[in-house]
Amino acid sequence: MALQEELKVQGDYLFKNRSYLPLIILVIGLSVYIHTEYYEIQTPETWFSENFEFICLAVSLLGLFIRVITVGFTPKNTSGRNTKVGQVAEELNTTGIYSIVRHPLYVGNFFMWLGVAMLTENVWFSIAFVFFYAFYYERIMYAEENFLRGKFGQIYLDWAENVPAFIPSLKNYKKADYSFSIKKVLKKEKNGLCAVFLLFWIFDLVGDFVEKDPFEIETGFWFYGAIISTIIYLILKVMKKRKMLDESNR
Repeated sequence: MALQEELKVQGDYLFKNRSYLPLIILVIGLSVYIHTEYYEIQTPETWFSENFEFICLAVSLLGLFIRVITVGFTPKNTSGRNTKVGQVAEELNTTGIYSIVRHPLYVGNFFMWLGVAMLTENVWFSIAFVFFYAFYYERIMYAEENFLRGKFGQIYLDWAENVPAFIPSLKNYKKADYSFSIKKVLKKEKNGLCAVFLLFWIFDLVGDFVEKDPFEIETGFWFYGAIISTIIYLILKVMKKRKMLDESNR
């Protein structure tokens, strides 16, 4: 198989499973975190060390914010979490955030997962994550762009020529064609907030398990964040099932 076809096959596979395969990195990250906490050398507390988890949270929420801005301004059947049927795009998004970067959702994903990777408190793991992410999503972006090029032809090529793939550039910004849809955001991105707080709570729980003897579950910020975000997720899931978040063409 030629390299071009091989990259497409790999990209299509990773695209369909992009919601699940990163969990492997999560398991590795938890293992690294356990090792770091177990062999941690005690050092004087600083503002940075005391607030490090919240800095990580800010990075992850930045990623979620990028996803929200992306999804909220797009029409139906674009910029979604579609995995079962593969690539779907009824029209080409070229305005709003898509006028400054071709893959804003993957930029958002990067920061969401980077915040979690930083929680391991291991610089080498965080660096390894960046390289893994580049390798992983390069193939997904290749497959996605191959699909869009085949469907939209020269229109896609003209847009791609002036818009960078991953690092945003503001020089060609164009106002979004669609108004912001809070319903679409709640429908499509309800998983994000819940996932972030659940992961941060899991890391906090694992850290307490390693450090504290006897172990007990603390009902602090991360615990309540996980509970509240899970309740919000369940409410939105019911609303989606009852079609309370549906909009025409969104």
